[in-house]
Amino acid sequence: MRLPRDLSGKELVQALKTLGYQVTRQTGSHMRLTTQEHGEHHVTIPQHDALRVGTLAAILADVAAHFELSRDELVDRLFGTGR
Repeated sequence: MRLPRDLSGKELVQALKTLGYQVTRQTGSHMRLTTQEHGEHHVTIPQHDALRVGTLAAILADVAAHFELSRDELVDRLFGTGR
């Protein structure tokens, strides 16, 4: 599944909240999110207007590994098939 090309950091944070992530701190333009589901996991999201594809891919790969999903399964779960 193709990654969204116009996704902002804030939109990614909102999508990750469906998996139990919450913003635990912010330093400058980076937000740190933490979830307790499937064990504690932290991820850092830049608060940019449009995330670079490589940055988004790395974040999603990290989250997918934590939840033991493929990246495509995670993208479908977060953004649905309509995105």
